Amino acid sequence: MRPLDEITVITLEHAIAAPFCTRQLADLGARVIKVERPQGGDFARAYDERVLGLASHFVWTNRGKESLTLDLKHVAAADILTSLLERADVLVQNLAPGATARLGLSYEVLRERHPQLVVCDISGYGSDGPYRDKKAYDLLIQSESGFLSVTGSPDAPAKAGCSIADIAAGMYAYSHILAALLQRGRSGSGCHIEVSMFESMVEWMSYPLYYAFAGAAPPTRAGAAHATIYPYGPFAAGDDRMVMLGVQNEREWQAFCNDVLERPDLAGDPRYSSNALRSAARDELQPLIAACFARLGSEQLIARLDAAQIANARMNELHDVWQHPQLAARARWAEVTTPAGPIPALLPPGKVDSFTPRMDAVPALGQHTDAILGELGWAPAEIWRLREMGAI
Repeated sequence: MRPLDEITVITLEHAIAAPFCTRQLADLGARVIKVERPQGGDFARAYDERVLGLASHFVWTNRGKESLTLDLKHVAAADILTSLLERADVLVQNLAPGATARLGLSYEVLRERHPQLVVCDISGYGSDGPYRDKKAYDLLIQSESGFLSVTGSPDAPAKAGCSIADIAAGMYAYSHILAALLQRGRSGSGCHIEVSMFESMVEWMSYPLYYAFAGAAPPTRAGAAHATIYPYGPFAAGDDRMVMLGVQNEREWQAFCNDVLERPDLAGDPRYSSNALRSAARDELQPLIAACFARLGSEQLIARLDAAQIANARMNELHDVWQHPQLAARARWAEVTTPAGPIPALLPPGKVDSFTPRMDAVPALGQHTDAILGELGWAPAEIWRLREMGAI
């Protein structure tokens, strides 16, 4: 038994934030019915063709779902949506602001018809306020939230290499939905959840925000290094491979100087006796560290750091991650099917001994339309007619 077995989720979703949220629900056993446009479906299906001809974003966020094609603006769509929602526990949507209200799916309407329904709206900036109608792509939210101001090099900002704002919003939506289902189990009533990408990212920016509290200078952009702790960041070994390391306290600084650099004179130098002093003197310390590391291969350097109990990591390429020995040792890769064939998929983070996460197929566009409509009571002739009308 999985935690969300017998929970049905209807999702009007596209791109990343909502699909990432609902994929987590599917992993926990929920039945997730993904409503897609008949022509093209979720536009993330066409982002690229890197996974056996399928889009990398789509296969990542859509396993374990059923795909139902439906033109939400078609006159026949209302009856189908009503039938779906009568059997649903959760509705998730990240359509444009105001779109669900125009479709007759505002929470005020839904609460009257389906009082036990948990409704989760994911948007860029929320349902009100002066930014309500602004378009909100991941990079734009990274910028608006201040993330770009502290990420990158001193000369230029850099965006995160993954969809961090979408992921933040998706995870907050996921946790709120789980909490709402627990609350419904006690109260018997559903609720309305609003999650904005902007507010999700501002929450994640809380350390830099507090660092710049009351007009104080914000953290500087430091590339892959830490803006306020030193040494903490990437350093080149003698074989030109990069090693990431972090010294967090004075005990580690002593061990780093004595056992890694083999420079006990630096350990006792009062100019570097605190993190604040070391961070201010990073231009002086960097060439001293680099000179030592140039004599060591990356594996030798990692061995020294491990022996000194200094935190470190290899700067892996993505191809290295596919083959990572830790993931292999913990058997963290599973296989899921797709319309183009089987692919590997990482098991959901967090090992639970009471159930196995569901790792079902990535659906083809409209793959489950006929079966779902048949389950709702539409006869084959009626389904054929809906398709001829362009409703599905």
